[in-house]
Amino acid sequence: SGGSMSVVEHVREMAAAGLHSNVRLLSGLLLTMSGNNPELFSPSQKYQLLVYHADSLFHDKEYRNAVSKYTMALQQKKALSKTSKVRPSTGNAASTPQSQCLPSEIEVKYKMAECYTMLKQDKDAIAILDGIPSRQRTPKINMMLANLYKKAGQERSSVTSYKEVLRQCPLALDAILGLLSLSVKGAEVASMTINIIQSIPNLDWLSVWIKAYAFVHTGDNTRAINTICSLEKKSLLRDNVDLLGSLADLYFRAGDNKNSILKFEQAQMLDPYLIKGMDVYGYLLAREGRLEDVENLGCRLFNISDQHAEPWVVSGCHSFYSKRYSRALYLGAKAIQLNSNSVQALLLKGAALRNMGRVQEAIIHFREAIRLAPCRLDCYEGLIECYLASNSIREAMVMANNVYKTLGANAQTLTLLATVCLEDPVTQEKAKTLLDKALTQRPDYIKAVVKKAELLSREQKYEDGIALLRNALANQSDCVLHRILGDFLVAVNEYQEAMDQYSIALSLDPNDQKSLEGLQKMEKEESPTDATQEEDVDDMEGSGEEGDLEGSDSEAAQWADQEQWFGMQ
Repeated sequence: SGGSMSVVEHVREMAAAGLHSNVRLLSGLLLTMSGNNPELFSPSQKYQLLVYHADSLFHDKEYRNAVSKYTMALQQKKALSKTSKVRPSTGNAASTPQSQCLPSEIEVKYKMAECYTMLKQDKDAIAILDGIPSRQRTPKINMMLANLYKKAGQERSSVTSYKEVLRQCPLALDAILGLLSLSVKGAEVASMTINIIQSIPNLDWLSVWIKAYAFVHTGDNTRAINTICSLEKKSLLRDNVDLLGSLADLYFRAGDNKNSILKFEQAQMLDPYLIKGMDVYGYLLAREGRLEDVENLGCRLFNISDQHAEPWVVSGCHSFYSKRYSRALYLGAKAIQLNSNSVQALLLKGAALRNMGRVQEAIIHFREAIRLAPCRLDCYEGLIECYLASNSIREAMVMANNVYKTLGANAQTLTLLATVCLEDPVTQEKAKTLLDKALTQRPDYIKAVVKKAELLSREQKYEDGIALLRNALANQSDCVLHRILGDFLVAVNEYQEAMDQYSIALSLDPNDQKSLEGLQKMEKEESPTDATQEEDVDDMEGSGEEGDLEGSDSEAAQWADQEQWFGMQ
């Protein structure tokens, strides 16, 4: 054929040039020709045509079709290596360039694994990559394997693969995070990067970075926050969006919502296209009753990408806190479909199921969230609320004690345990002791203040309650605290000030049902006798958490047909 290119070489050139749609048409026609006349192309040409055709299908997101063509390509390659072994090499120079530019078989297997993960067939993805001898595995194959093993709960294999990535690429920071998330000690991970830190200038921060995320993954929020703050103060790393996002997330985990929101806002100002962590941000805004901000955030995120879980979760939080649980359930399911690792989506869907009375299904979602984020207290809180909703106080107690043991005794775990103790008449005194411990550690921790107020209300110690709440409100403003203070003031006949407190609560969260009821009650009857009889502040937790199902029946019908689409069994 002299200097002219073969038709297969034309296909290869177009593939290299990124002309996928053109490759797809031409290779499809050539494969038909080959099928009708098997002698037309050599085995190596057929292999190439199948791979380029499959690549163009992959590019069009037709993953199942691509897998079948890649499989045929690999069979063709088998035939090829059999024939090439038989033929004695004649030293013919013409055959060598051909073999050099054959698409790599390992690359084909990697593409197949990518198809399988897109099709949610992780087992098949693992099988195909596992079949590659370890010394032939490229860094991206090891990284993909590590992530797949981790997801499948095969922790030892996952650790081995992450370490292999680091051996090949010592600055693979996500592989470092993978190891830390699998409880490999920070010191061991740092030792794998020490040579590179010493040999490259301006990388001295890396060992501190590793230390910070080691604290994150052991659930030591306070030290994680301090370590990341120390990195953030270094002039070279100031205003790093990833660090600010981590910081926001840590404040959130530590129950410091005000600082969390501040850091998320800072990160967002620096990067208007930020998606990561925005689901938590939206949840926090929704909890604070800032539903208009949540709606705007959701719209902005959908504009950035609807292929990520975050915009769906934010939109779902808006529905949830508007008491539209069926819609929240649908949006949560859609988010999980886009990213099965989205903890926030699992929590949203779990809470929606719980509020719709589907507690057993909710429990499954909270358990999965705990598996993905064993250091996040809110996952356990969600599960414990399910147990309490279904009157399994014993199971709730076991779980709360476990959390207390594994995450350590801090204001948050003490309060969680106290919350369960309050449900059982036998453990009232224990609840009181736990709450006092929590408030000694963190006098401004809102959840502890709310639960302590609940206890004082039961004992009708209203003056103590008023003192507790005024103290907590001295350096922060919170809707629930103002509302409970209003309830207590009604109980001691301080009507004017009670009205002020309800109004402040409503100015902070205009949707707060209970403050509205408090105000309406007072406007209806200024007579003190009724007011004291009405006083039963048994259920004060309600920050939109346990809404009833009002108004969502028609909606349930509306979303019922959609539920089948999203596999919400």
